[in-house]
Amino acid sequence: MSRGRVDVRTDLEQVFRSHYAQVVAVAARVLGSRDSAEDVAQEVFLSFGRSSVPASEAGGWLTVAATHTALNLLRSGRRRSAREEAAGDGPGVVPDVAELVITGDERRSVRAALARLPHKQAAALVLRHSGLSYAEVAAALDLSPGSVGTTVRRAESVLLKELNRHASPE
Repeated sequence: MSRGRVDVRTDLEQVFRSHYAQVVAVAARVLGSRDSAEDVAQEVFLSFGRSSVPASEAGGWLTVAATHTALNLLRSGRRRSAREEAAGDGPGVVPDVAELVITGDERRSVRAALARLPHKQAAALVLRHSGLSYAEVAAALDLSPGSVGTTVRRAESVLLKELNRHASPE
């Protein structure tokens, strides 16, 4: 091995080819942006490449890592926006016409509300709605399988309350 070079897992390419689309889809569901989701996927696969996670467990590990990474990115973006608003800088770019569509507004509201949920609830909600079984969500978040449904229902309830609390009165 040459100086400064890191060994690459021999199974990384196969795992990447098998799971890339799923990792991007999970991150995009959270972030609403394919570009940002691809950045998350890159970070997640780099982490996987340095890990000792068996290839047989890669799918679950990658999905959970994508969820956590995307939620962290969502939260950091929310904090950055709050700082920019407080500083009076506002957005520096004219919004795209598509951003003005109501569904875009609704998606932003859901993402903002998701970012305000407790991390475990938000992760359980995203993972379950990404197609993971109750057992897979339980294993990923270190929950008992019986508590996953309760956690997801509570997350949905808190999400709905957050959406209603921040909805504009009409």
